[in-house]
Amino acid sequence: MKRHVLTENDVRQVAEGSRLTVPPGTIITPAARDLAAARGIEICRQPEDLARSVAIGADHAGYEMKEHLKEFLTQLGFNFYDFGTYDPQPVDYPDVAVQVAEAVAQGRFSRGIIIDGAGIGSCIAANKVPGVRAASCTDVATARNSREHNDANVLTLGARLMTPETMREIVRVWLSTEVGAERHRRRVEKIMAIERKYRARS
Repeated sequence: MKRHVLTENDVRQVAEGSRLTVPPGTIITPAARDLAAARGIEICRQPEDLARSVAIGADHAGYEMKEHLKEFLTQLGFNFYDFGTYDPQPVDYPDVAVQVAEAVAQGRFSRGIIIDGAGIGSCIAANKVPGVRAASCTDVATARNSREHNDANVLTLGARLMTPETMREIVRVWLSTEVGAERHRRRVEKIMAIERKYRARS
């Protein structure tokens, strides 16, 4: 099995003071480790079971459906961490969305799922986090497309727009679909290039 190698040049591409997540078994060269320490970059290894780990969250409108989601993820054999909310009392969806989005962007989870009333506000909030490609999906077709064409790593759902049964169908397809042909990967890289362009200006 091919092993990844993290070099000094790789570390130079990372912003100072940030976190760099590498796959399990990655070989970290001494020069890379020294440069990371000098630039305040934390190197973290992904857990072996990262591919089956999901960060989840919801506002008060999505709380009840999130509880259904937790049962379904357990049935599918996925591990998850619930970022809240933990009861139906009103909360602001951006507060929950950013926690889930940051956890995915930092490499602590492979994907994230956020539920609010319509799935739109959380999608907008999550997409403000660099490294996140959030998609608001309303059916199986958009769920499949968001993964196959866009490599979405965060799914947002509208609890007021679907039944728990529809939610389960969407989640099942979204979690089981991978990015498709090379042309889709090339287009996703162009999306990420836009992000890097504007992040460099800030």
